[in-house]
Amino acid sequence: MPLYQNITIDSKSQILVWEITESFDLLFEEVHLTEKSLLRLNGMKSILHQRAFLSVRKLLQEVGYSDFDLFYDERGKPHLTDKKYISISHSHQFSTIIISNQKVGIDIEMIRDKIIRIAHKFVNENELNRLQKFDNHDYIKKLTVKWGAKEAIFKIQNEKEISFKDHIQVFPFEMKDKKTTAILKIENTKQLFSIFFEEIKEYVLVYAQQI
Repeated sequence: MPLYQNITIDSKSQILVWEITESFDLLFEEVHLTEKSLLRLNGMKSILHQRAFLSVRKLLQEVGYSDFDLFYDERGKPHLTDKKYISISHSHQFSTIIISNQKVGIDIEMIRDKIIRIAHKFVNENELNRLQKFDNHDYIKKLTVKWGAKEAIFKIQNEKEISFKDHIQVFPFEMKDKKTTAILKIENTKQLFSIFFEEIKEYVLVYAQQI
């Protein structure tokens, strides 16, 4: 399927979303990979992950890049050779990238009740008590936004010591707001982030910008 969504945030930032409906063979034929990426692709055991990997390269091509313009640092964070910031995410049938002149992070997650079982791992007791006042469907969506926001912030900071539960707080929000704020507090770091989110079919797309 062609590009699902192209979101121009401002003159500095752009989000692209791909709905992965193509076969592995079709995607593979339409992208050019570095030797390193080809080895990585061949090492993936899941065809779902392989298709997601290739669809990200399709997204890069949509905005004039290729796999040859993308590289990863020692912590696995993606970078572009032209020094613009990039963040990447995929979940089941969707993949997405955000490219910007400023520090950004993105995450896309399927909305599933499974997230209730792991909520205690990434939100503290006060957050849980506040969220549990909402009906179950809204509760699941808000948990998904919180997870996505914290994942997006983690991608910006890229420090393995960060605890989603203890170090990142997402301020209260309503789903209709489509935005909120979050704060990261760890050691000597105190950083605010603008969080934006929207629903895409049965998924939530979340991105963060450092304030």
